[in-house]
Amino acid sequence: MPVAELAPFGLIFLLAATFFAGFLDAAVGGGGLINLPSLFAALPQAAPVYLLATNKVSSVFGTASAAARYARHVKIEWNAALPAALAALLCSFGGAWAVTHLPGDWLRRALPFVLLAVAAYTFAKKDLGAVHAPRFRGWSEVALAAAGGGAIGFYDGFFGPGTGSFLVFMFVRLFGYSFLGASAAAKIVNVATNLAALAYFVPAGYVWWQIGLAMAVFNVLGAQVGSHLALARGSGFVRALFLLVLGVLIVKTFYDAFGPWPPVR
Repeated sequence: MPVAELAPFGLIFLLAATFFAGFLDAAVGGGGLINLPSLFAALPQAAPVYLLATNKVSSVFGTASAAARYARHVKIEWNAALPAALAALLCSFGGAWAVTHLPGDWLRRALPFVLLAVAAYTFAKKDLGAVHAPRFRGWSEVALAAAGGGAIGFYDGFFGPGTGSFLVFMFVRLFGYSFLGASAAAKIVNVATNLAALAYFVPAGYVWWQIGLAMAVFNVLGAQVGSHLALARGSGFVRALFLLVLGVLIVKTFYDAFGPWPPVR
């Protein structure tokens, strides 16, 4: 399929949305809430696979730049982040394969309730993620990180929405990280899952590089601002933004799963 053409206003809209998506994703995840809908709005006639692939180009650059910034300012628990990233990279391929063989309607309908439970738990536990106090060391840490990263990586390949939020929650709830430390570790895993997707999309020729690289520049700029603000404001700010993103995700996934209410006749 030839590269889609963007009108000047459409390009400005897309790059502005990509900047904000990078900002949000760097702080707490959830950039896909903005990036993908903006791509579909700017290029409504394009085949979805080209938009998904092109979005991954901007996402991998933005996430990698945020990860690099966090690594300079926050202690990243590499003993957990690296096994989780490797397992997520491998299992996301399995998820991508499964989506072509298994129905996903049950997951689409269950997802908003899972997100609602995560939001309720985080809201109820006021001190959750306030202090960075890792619970595991040694092989137990590696095994749990690989299991959690693999499960979320499979989900990302199979379905996807809320992956960044699930990663942050995993590192906070299971591993005892602060929200800031969890966001930093989640970026490492997100880089791996994005690379896994590109490993399929690039050889298949689905990436529109002109659009993807232009978006990548603004995604990186947004990611730098978002990570800077998260580092400056600390875990309390990241927790509040995390709950906000979860709220938007819950509304969106309920709508996607159950359609408009009351039903249109």
